[in-house]
Amino acid sequence: MNRENPTMSKVKVTFVLPETLQRDLKEQVVKDGYDLKGKSRWVGEAIKMLLMNQNYPDLVKLSDEMNGFEKQESVILDRPLKIEIADAALTIRKKYPALEGIQSRIVRTAIVQRLLRQEKLSHLTFN
Repeated sequence: MNRENPTMSKVKVTFVLPETLQRDLKEQVVKDGYDLKGKSRWVGEAIKMLLMNQNYPDLVKLSDEMNGFEKQESVILDRPLKIEIADAALTIRKKYPALEGIQSRIVRTAIVQRLLRQEKLSHLTFN
């Protein structure tokens, strides 16, 4: 029986965040019931949600306004998602050729968008 090595199907992705965003990320991961090892799954889900949005290139471009990237962060993603990120980076580069560090921008934008979406949901009350 020939089994694929499970570690070969995962890829480490490193990016930088402002310290406050890193803190918000870790707090939200725990609030959502993930342990800190589940951070990679949370970020992966955020990236998938972002890439389903038709205007994700514009959202990534808007993240150009973020600054203060002093904290390095890493996540482990499935190889197919990493390929989706690479494809998205090509799409973004075609639309915004001067944009640099697109992979990190995609990850940061995904995190911010998920945090914002959850912030909006937390303010809703259901009767």
